[in-house]
Amino acid sequence: MEIWRLPISASQRGKLISAGYTSLSSLSSLSPSDLARELKVSEAEAMGILKAASHSRGAETSNASCSILDGAQSAWDMLHDEESLIHITTSSADLDNILGGGIHCKEVTEIGGVPGIGKTQLGMQIAVNVQIPHDFGGLSGKAIYIDTEGSFMVERAFQIAEACIEDMSEYNRFLRKDFQECKINMKPEDILENIFYFRICSYTEQIALINYLDKFISEHKDVKVVVVDSVTFHFRQDFDDMALRTRVLSGMALKLMNLAKKFSLAVVLLNQATIKHTEGSFQLALALGDSWSHTCTNRIVLYWNGNERYAYIDKSPSLRSASAAYSVTARGIRNSSSSCKRIKMM
Repeated sequence: MEIWRLPISASQRGKLISAGYTSLSSLSSLSPSDLARELKVSEAEAMGILKAASHSRGAETSNASCSILDGAQSAWDMLHDEESLIHITTSSADLDNILGGGIHCKEVTEIGGVPGIGKTQLGMQIAVNVQIPHDFGGLSGKAIYIDTEGSFMVERAFQIAEACIEDMSEYNRFLRKDFQECKINMKPEDILENIFYFRICSYTEQIALINYLDKFISEHKDVKVVVVDSVTFHFRQDFDDMALRTRVLSGMALKLMNLAKKFSLAVVLLNQATIKHTEGSFQLALALGDSWSHTCTNRIVLYWNGNERYAYIDKSPSLRSASAAYSVTARGIRNSSSSCKRIKMM
């Protein structure tokens, strides 16, 4: 059960979320004095909050035990489910190849790299491509785009949407030779209409939105990807207490993993890069530290090799480590081409 469902006042819920407590389990080991000190409330008020949490946790445990016992699944069924899942193409065949077909549903994929490497471009490409119709091998889904940095450009998304429709038309002309062509009823405006955009200006807003996503997606069941651009920004700006930051991030990551499994959708987290001092030398690493690196299913690092962009599978339980070159072009993400490097998009 999540904090926002607790039978306490709105101000108390806000204080809990701001302090990093987003689930009942995060309150289970706290004493009233510890909670009072963190929330800056009286011990009596803290005691009331903990009592409400304890009562709700007891009811939740009773219901959860039944669902766990009824929810057993064989490994064979799991394999069948995984093989039947459709991936979200990145529009780069080489990149899709090392990803095992594209971005995986039911998983959390982290994509990180230095500024200018194409993280936001890739995020927008995925938000467009998730809408490719079933007839063209897509998911016919919708996208949630969570923008923490203000880097989403609707004009650029429109360009990528136009190119996506042109690609489908070209595919249609190819099919016409031997098979019945598929009808395309999409326009760029339709694609933009199916991207639910949220602008986030603080880490508390980010936590609150992540908590709200379960309800939102339940009401919009055709959402098949959630893109967070970037997951890092507010957690590098607003935090002095690293233990609190780790707790908040862990809770947020757990919720995103649960969303991916529950709704069979893909979660894509864009991350920034930082410099890490290791064994006497400075190395490029993704932000948020070692603990965060274990929270995502797949981790993809984007980097420059000369003037060419590359993607590297840094961590995955199902994909082997591999790298592939790609380009950011006027049409979006594409295979690497010597004529398409570091060009101005807009």
